[in-house]
Amino acid sequence: MTKLYYADPIQDGAADPTIIRNVETNEWWMFYTNRRARHPSKGASWINGSPIGIATSLDGIDWKYKGTVQGLDRPEDKGLNTHWAPEVIYAKGEYHMYLTYFIGAPDNFDKSDRDLTHFTSPDLENWTRQSILPLQKPNVMDACVALCPDGLYRMWYKDEAHGSCTWSATSDDLYEWQIEELVIPGSPDQPPHEGPNVFTLGGYHWLITDEWKGLAVFRSDDMRNWTKQGYILDKPGQDPMDRSFARHADIVVNGEEAVLFYFTHPEWNESKKKVPETEKERRTTIHNALIWVDNGLLIADRDAESIELF
Repeated sequence: MTKLYYADPIQDGAADPTIIRNVETNEWWMFYTNRRARHPSKGASWINGSPIGIATSLDGIDWKYKGTVQGLDRPEDKGLNTHWAPEVIYAKGEYHMYLTYFIGAPDNFDKSDRDLTHFTSPDLENWTRQSILPLQKPNVMDACVALCPDGLYRMWYKDEAHGSCTWSATSDDLYEWQIEELVIPGSPDQPPHEGPNVFTLGGYHWLITDEWKGLAVFRSDDMRNWTKQGYILDKPGQDPMDRSFARHADIVVNGEEAVLFYFTHPEWNESKKKVPETEKERRTTIHNALIWVDNGLLIADRDAESIELF
């Protein structure tokens, strides 16, 4: 059986994947948070200070490491800085990246003010910084962008400072953004979460979030009003590297089915240890699952044979 399993060969910390097709070469490109799992830190600096990794594939199954994205820091931001959870789309004749960015690589999570920063590129390799988005302060992250039925581009993102909830912002040109509304609350009725991702499949719009116990699934008819369905990928897979619940995912629609790319900590037992401490516990790997809609429900099979993307 052919099954996706990707590990970053340098840092061994590939996480938060986003997948896009290169319109010039027809290759699939994967951008991901390149956590420094091999860093000796006892604090959080192994998660902070991360670059954005790149892998490419002709079929979405066999991925080759390509390096890291260069030129994302401002000239005045000297030293090592932090890049998380890229969202990359192609629209209006260019590529857009919305990146969680902050200065430095602190050893805890209290010394940063995380912003969503907009970059553009003609070729996926050379990126130009456009702006910091005018969203809540501090600590917004994990952008997802889609063109909605009302004709607006809508961004869903995590507001960590106010309950780790999902908010939305809108734009008609992908450059100027306005905060819209709270979409999925973080407390007390709905668990806190991160990594929102929106896609359309089987006649419905879907929003998934990472609740750190599997992926929560919400369904909508209009990309505005969401009803929670339940969870997917909250049970272990059969592969030895896929024995924990799925985290922060991206989806590529492939006809009537779709491929969901997610990451796991294959050697960290969260039931026994709250924080990963060793290199093995910190390492992450990227996998995929087959997803489809059956009678209005989103179904996922993480043990299915990987299918080629077209």
